[in-house]
Parts: sequence; C-alpha cells; structure tokens
Amino acid sequence: MAKITADFTKITGRIKPMHGVGQPPITGLTNEMFHYLKEAGIPYARLHDVGGMFGGGCFVDIPNLFPDFDADVKDPASYTFEFTDKLIEGLMENGCEPFFRLGITIENYVDVRAYRVDPPKDFDKWARICEQVIRHYNEGWANGYNYDIKYWEIWNEPEGKAMWNAPFSEYCRLYDITSKHLKECFGDKIKVGGYASCGFYALDKDLEMTGIGLDPSNTMERYIQNFYTFMEYVSEHKCPLDFFSWHSYSAVHAVKRYGEYSHKILEKYGYGNIEEILNEWNPCHTMENKKGGWAAAQNLAMMLGMQKSTLTMMNYYDARCGSSIFSGMFNPDTKKPYPNYYGFMSFNSLYRLENEIEAESDDANLFVGGATDGKKKVLLLSNINGTETETEFCINGADISDVEILMINDEYKYSPTGKEIEDGKLVIPPHTCVEIKFYE
Repeated sequence: MAKITADFTKITGRIKPMHGVGQPPITGLTNEMFHYLKEAGIPYARLHDVGGMFGGGCFVDIPNLFPDFDADVKDPASYTFEFTDKLIEGLMENGCEPFFRLGITIENYVDVRAYRVDPPKDFDKWARICEQVIRHYNEGWANGYNYDIKYWEIWNEPEGKAMWNAPFSEYCRLYDITSKHLKECFGDKIKVGGYASCGFYALDKDLEMTGIGLDPSNTMERYIQNFYTFMEYVSEHKCPLDFFSWHSYSAVHAVKRYGEYSHKILEKYGYGNIEEILNEWNPCHTMENKKGGWAAAQNLAMMLGMQKSTLTMMNYYDARCGSSIFSGMFNPDTKKPYPNYYGFMSFNSLYRLENEIEAESDDANLFVGGATDGKKKVLLLSNINGTETETEFCINGADISDVEILMINDEYKYSPTGKEIEDGKLVIPPHTCVEIKFYE
C-alpha cells in the first residue's frame, strides 16, 4: 500500500509553469485549435520547429523573417512578419505567451541537402536582426505590437550539423555577441538565454560528473563536454545568461537526475540562481504509446516530479496536431485531444491556485502535488506503476471525505468518476492520473 501525506496549512512555494508546450497546434495557416491552449491554461508555447519542413516555410525562423541577409536591418520592408504575426496573435488571444527561439528549424536530412544550418555570415548583423524582431513584437516597430514577450532563446541544440554546421566554439561566440547586444538594447525588459542543450543522457553510464576525460567521439558524452565549454565561455566572457535551457526524452526518474546535475554545474560556474528550463521533453515518443492513459500518467508524473526540482519552467515537445511521434496531445484524424491533453489541464488546476502545499508519496512511482489559494484545494496524483495501487491518505487542512475525484486513463478523460475515498483509501488503476478536488 502506498501512503500519501499532504498538509494544506503548509505552503512550500509557488506552482511553476511546468505545463508549457512547444509547437502550438497550428493547422495549415489557421489557429482554429488554439482554444485548447486557453482551456487547458497552457502558459507558454515555445516557438521552435514551427518554421516548416527542412527549414522552409513562413514562420518564426530568422531566415523566414529576414529572407535576404544582405538587406537593410533597419528597413521594415526587409522583413516578412505576416505569418508569424498571425501565429503570435493567436497565442496571445488565448492567454499563451510565446517563448521565442531565435534561430532556425532543425534539418534532419542535412546529409541529403543543407539549407540554413551554416552559421550566420555576420554575427553582429544577425544580432541586430534579432533586435528588430524583438522591437516588432514588444515595441510596435514596423507596424508591430506591444506584447512584452519575455523569453528570447538564442539558437537551439547547436551540438550537431542538423542545427549548427560549425564548431561548437563558434556558437559560443554567436551567443556572446547576441546576448550582449540584446541586453544592451532591452536590459531587464527581456530574458535571454540558451543554448537548448541536447541533454545529459551520458550520465546514465555513471560517468564521473566532472566533464573531464569524456570521449568526444561519443555523441552523448560530447553533449556534456559542450555544456562545460559553454559555461566556461559565458563565465570568462561575462555573457548575460538569464536562463539555461536543456532537453530530455527520458522518463521522469532519469530527468530528475539530469536536472540535479545541470544545477550542480551551473552553481559551479556561479550561475546557480538563474532560471533552469527544460523546454523539450517527452518520454512517450512512439506512435502507439502517446495515445492513451499511459502517456497521460507519464507526462503528469514529469510535471509533478519536476515541480519539486530547481526547474522554473517546462515545455512539452510537442502540441502540434500531426502524425509526428512527438505530437502527443491531439489526434490528427479527429483534431480532438488524447488523454495526455487532460493531464496538462489537470496540472493547470494546481497552477491557478498558485500556492504549492507540502505533499509527499512513499511510492517512487506514485507522484503527488497539491495547491491551494486559501479556499480551494486540489491534490494531483499520477500512478506510473503497471499495477493498480491501493493508496492511503493522511491529509491535514482538508476533509478527505468530501471530495470530487476525476481520473485520466484509457477509460476516463477528465470527468467525475463517482468513486469515493473510503476509510481514507483509494485504489488507483495502473497508468492513471487522479485529481482530487476538495469541497470548500
């Protein structure tokens, strides 16, 4: 039997925006599905890989916004903002703030032909182009907007030629030039960071966490060495770094280890107080396992588990309505949500209440989180065990006998179950999310 303890009289912090997404559900050139973002309270949508197949298309990427690199940076006619404007208008209208990646879309078939993966030919000019993009969306430049978009990420995964066809040291130089220029222009009005690291999978081999003696021919180990290279560079060159972003497609227990490691290294270089953002994650990336309650439970477990970490934000990859193995929120045939979507909606029940309460589970595969606004009280659980789990509750500050229970799995989709907590106990089916709403 698992035991859950929760105390609604003890506030431990704030519920963080762990239910952000990447790649909003654009359908063609329309925002017809963006209402789902609003209904689930999705706080942020990271804009990476929305540029179009093979880096082409109309949206977000710097070569899409500024197609002729030899053009005049200060001339509004040099920019093609129209499609990205519609995308961002749709997000803002639905209460979802863009997390704007300044760079290019991944080119997975770079060995067939490369389009935009070479570094910009003039780093200073590229930084000035980024400046004008920000002025368009935040200061009204070029018939623009005053959106006050906060997060501006410099490139994405510059560790391989599918994103950056040059030595990693050259990316560090681009980050140096661009981050300093943007902070000089906008100061604390924006947050700049990077580098959207591919991640720290090599730690699963129990490598010493020193960054020394790693094999550069091993891709996973090179990712860690790049992390050290980047931190040494920004520290030595005193680069602005408001946030460090990284990625993982592992399950929650591994991701918790990676987060502890990255925080340790940030502290080592004097950046222990910056924001830490996991802005690509998805442990359920096969065509079959993304569709049912298993994925919903795995993903809610990630949000609940990492809420208790040093992370400040997460962005799930991804919320597109398509046939990609990573597109795990919507059925591309029906344009209706998979159960996974309702797990994000359920996490928003905590986010709206703001105040995280003390809540613990003695079962490593039964995750728990709770929140209150002083009146309303909610407790979330995610059972990633492969068997049903009998759960005993020890609750302070709320009446466990007077609740509404919602479950998300293959059978239930965010609707009252009619179940009750009897004698302080509840049997939770395998691979199931549970939301317990306490009556006032």
